[in-house]
Amino acid sequence: MKIPFKAKGFTLIELMIVVAILATLAAVAIPKFTLIVEKSREGATKGNLGAIKAAIALYYGNNAGIWPSTLQTGESDYLSAYLSEMPSVKVTGVFIPNPSSPAGCLVTNTVMNGSPTGSGQGWLYDSTYGQVYVNSTIHDSQDIAYSYYGFQ
Repeated sequence: MKIPFKAKGFTLIELMIVVAILATLAAVAIPKFTLIVEKSREGATKGNLGAIKAAIALYYGNNAGIWPSTLQTGESDYLSAYLSEMPSVKVTGVFIPNPSSPAGCLVTNTVMNGSPTGSGQGWLYDSTYGQVYVNSTIHDSQDIAYSYYGFQ
């Protein structure tokens, strides 16, 4: 007596259900992953801002209460003894690095009305008070403008 062959495997409907479940999970996970990446960039920018502020404070303390006139670093620049190179702004948004200056750093001695211009280019430095800003008014993942980093 011959036993009939019984096919083993999944039906097309079962496979389609599994694919639909995986697609739903991916649709939920991928946006969360991109948010995590942007949050890490925000954290890196805050860390870089802290390093710059520490270098400016050291310069201020070692030079009898005089703020450095620029943020440039290098062999003959003010902050070279305190900061080997200018860290870059890591946040994205509309930020476009300026290739003509180091690390996309916009160095200026004036701040328009005490706030960043919002052009989205690098750091903004006010040598009158030794304040450093991210030159962007775009809001981060917690709805705080990048220009307020270091003040919250």
